[in-house]
Amino acid sequence: MSGMVRESQLDRSRQVALQIHEILRARILTVELAPGTVLSRASLQLEFGVSQTPVRDALMRLQEEGLVEVYPQYATVVAKIDTDHARQAQFLRLSIELEAVLRLTEESPAETAAELREILARQKAVGSPETYDIFDDIDRDFHRKLYEKAGILQLWANVRRQSVHLDRLRRLNLPMPGKMQTVLADHEAIVDAIASGKPEAATAALRKHLSGTLSIIDVIRAQYPNYIRG
Repeated sequence: MSGMVRESQLDRSRQVALQIHEILRARILTVELAPGTVLSRASLQLEFGVSQTPVRDALMRLQEEGLVEVYPQYATVVAKIDTDHARQAQFLRLSIELEAVLRLTEESPAETAAELREILARQKAVGSPETYDIFDDIDRDFHRKLYEKAGILQLWANVRRQSVHLDRLRRLNLPMPGKMQTVLADHEAIVDAIASGKPEAATAALRKHLSGTLSIIDVIRAQYPNYIRG
């Protein structure tokens, strides 16, 4: 468990349960809390310096997202990664982002490419094992920019909510040899295609990029057999 987060360190202007949910959610998505980890309500109350109610509410939110499984009178456990859920999330992302890059190659190729290249430069600067967290955050910035420039930013929050199991798979995939270099090369291909106003090249590059993690699901499962369901 991460360091103590006393109530005084939480933002009192925001709902405490929501903040606890956000912290635990981030730990689960980055696999700091691995599938199968038992979450003790008493330990969480002690860690966050709060009563039972906000911890219970936070865990209920995580349960609704499919990130924990609650066994009444027994324990709350971090859920295994659901590959069917991940595949559906990938389908959703692919459907939306293919349309987004098509629009961008037609409407604002030069402007969009310039903004994406700024993000890509930041991502290249942290492409090492010591900076997985930052690399992953910037990866999301890259894709969020596609939604923003295509004028569909409101869909981003919906996609993020649906992508929790896919994100966990990606997190297991990221440290594998060559993965970060592949992500950077894919992003560069997407940017180049948008800049050139080539819709077929842009959609092909995006399709290849978004299929990367699920295309090696068997490799990930073999390395983490107790983490994955489906």
